[in-house]
Amino acid sequence: MPQKVMFKHCDPAGIVFYPRYFEMMNDCVEVFFDEVLGCSFEKLHEFGGVPTAEMSIQFKAASRHGDHLKISLSCVKIGRSSVGLETLAHCGDELRFAAKSTLVFVNLHGKPTAWPDDVRPKLEQQMKESTR
Repeated sequence: MPQKVMFKHCDPAGIVFYPRYFEMMNDCVEVFFDEVLGCSFEKLHEFGGVPTAEMSIQFKAASRHGDHLKISLSCVKIGRSSVGLETLAHCGDELRFAAKSTLVFVNLHGKPTAWPDDVRPKLEQQMKESTR
């Protein structure tokens, strides 16, 4: 997913304020669910959700106002109700951050629930493609 670093992402020094990366990652997840899994957040939130249960991130280099990032998301592990994701952001050839996260599919009561039958095979396919 392309992401231009906007003024709103930056601190007074002109570099990305780190919480804005988390917003960018969440945008990437939302696009992934919509475009890759065919389950938009609008549809998903009618019967459940996918809160982030765990996340770790390594900041490799600063991003500055006007930089053009390419943020990629890969499935690295699938559980009954969880998915492990890796998110990378590059500017050109330079890695800016690398993150690992776990999302959990929950029902409307917030209880972990097995992936829907129409979503799980798409997650499995994405994991196969990510490991190639």
